[in-house]
Amino acid sequence: MNPVSTETTTFASLNLAPEILRAIEDQGYTKPTPIQEQAIPLVLEGRDLMAGAQTGTGKTAAFTLPLLQKLLPLASTSASPARHPVRALILTPTRELAIQVEESVKAYGKHLPLRSLVVFGGVDIRTQTPSLMRGVEILVATPGRLLDHIEQRTVQLNQVQMLILDEADRMLDMGFMPDLKRILALLPKQRQNLMFSATFSNEIKKLSDDFLTNPTLIEVARSNATNDNVEQKIYRVDASSKHALLAELLSTQNVQTIVFTKTKLTASRLSRLLQKDGVAADAIHGDKSQQERMQALEAFKQGKVTTLVATDVAARGLDIDQLPMVINYEIPHAPEDYVHRIGRTGRAGASGIAISLVSPEEEKYLKEIEKLIKREIPQENLPQLQTRPAREHTREREREAPRSATPKPPRKSSDPWFDRPYEPEQSSSDLPLRHTPRTSSKAKREIPALLGGLLLKD
Repeated sequence: MNPVSTETTTFASLNLAPEILRAIEDQGYTKPTPIQEQAIPLVLEGRDLMAGAQTGTGKTAAFTLPLLQKLLPLASTSASPARHPVRALILTPTRELAIQVEESVKAYGKHLPLRSLVVFGGVDIRTQTPSLMRGVEILVATPGRLLDHIEQRTVQLNQVQMLILDEADRMLDMGFMPDLKRILALLPKQRQNLMFSATFSNEIKKLSDDFLTNPTLIEVARSNATNDNVEQKIYRVDASSKHALLAELLSTQNVQTIVFTKTKLTASRLSRLLQKDGVAADAIHGDKSQQERMQALEAFKQGKVTTLVATDVAARGLDIDQLPMVINYEIPHAPEDYVHRIGRTGRAGASGIAISLVSPEEEKYLKEIEKLIKREIPQENLPQLQTRPAREHTREREREAPRSATPKPPRKSSDPWFDRPYEPEQSSSDLPLRHTPRTSSKAKREIPALLGGLLLKD
């Protein structure tokens, strides 16, 4: 399908209901993005879709808007749960992405009598059950928690008409393929399937063969491409100097930043170090409870936290308006993860900066990234790393030094014999053998014996 020019296309020309158009206007959008412009007509026609788009291009609305339009004739104001079966299932790899998608469903469907719900792990499943039992037409879920509800018989999927896999490549990376197959086996055979992914790999193409029927392929950017609005640069630095360089960059740039690490342990440790540097930092990773992750994300959105240290669990699904900068404190092993990380900035036409701190041990990962994105990332000269926080740490160590660096003179005992140097005595083998009989000051006394009468005991 040849895309229609975005200069003339409007949301109204995409055959969307007035209630949906009003919600779009409430969100402040006037013209569809390229992925929306191409995907919405195809979805409304009932086609299966395999869509590739960079993060931040509006792909959530690309499937949410036509989904609402197609379910509108089935909307009901009845209180009966039977009138609100699950008709559309949206699967996402992470809790954060699931929450963001369902927020978009609510925002675009706020003038429609359609119910939606998000379910994910990390919270008490019993808190999600009542809403499911009352009935929802649109269910957004992570695969694991959805299977939990299926096992507890709190959800039925036999009336699902549309299945959407969002961030399908990430689902495969996180090992969700067995869960996906179990879920697909429970769905009606006759349904519409949509698959959205930022990158296309051989595994993704195989997945599409398994559950898409004659899909239409659309891509709004070259596969695995990075956003041209993002200025990419690298600093080559020893691993031991990364913290000092990061503190310097955060100090000089002074903008809200997501800092990516590879492990949960590094994320926690780095956020604590930055807090000691005076940076308003927090960490978000898989070991944090859902409430802690949501609180950290909300504090970041409100500006109370200026630096969010995150693992790749946050590389997908974090929808933060006007994020100026991301920093790769550690280079990801998978080059596709680099694309997703830096896709957090430069969204919706805004500009952004993506900085990577590359140690000698990470050069091989950098080469893989440059091979994937088909460009060489320019290198910046290292700044002076004696940052203000580093000097403060130095002064703290100097203040502590007098207490420990100056040795105290040894204390003298009150008995001069103990102050004498050690002198070896004669070996016990050189001493004459003597036998000193044991004496006792106690008088002998009579004690009764069990047999034989009285005995004397010393």
